[in-house]
Amino acid sequence: MNKAFLIGNLTRDPEVRMTQNGVSVCSFTLAVERRFSGQGSEKQTDFIPVVAWRQLADLCGKYLQQGRQVAVIGAIHTRSYDAKDGTKRYVTEIAADEIKFLSKPQQDGGMPQRAPETSSSGLDLSDLEGFSDVDGTDEVPF
Repeated sequence: MNKAFLIGNLTRDPEVRMTQNGVSVCSFTLAVERRFSGQGSEKQTDFIPVVAWRQLADLCGKYLQQGRQVAVIGAIHTRSYDAKDGTKRYVTEIAADEIKFLSKPQQDGGMPQRAPETSSSGLDLSDLEGFSDVDGTDEVPF
């Protein structure tokens, strides 16, 4: 089984482009903290490349920005390519199946605004009534 689940913050705004076949692809890097098992349990940060395709790529390009916290569910993919200097380069990245927005984007004035929640199918779920955001700071309700 090849399944990856990450929570982190975007290190820069996502980059959206089109393939030669007209398919949207979005790439960004996620900064993910992990604890170092040693004295003081220091935190270390890994910078993990993420790629989203098609409708999910379009949504990422529209709603994600540097600093935004997201959860990414996907698979680890590896690929290689020939660099301009003739060397073979290897890339390991997460191919996103689902992306959940965990923080709200900032408006120009720095005030938070509500962005639509999305599903893995790329549907806009902002019209759902009766649901609230989970901020993760509250205690378990039981």
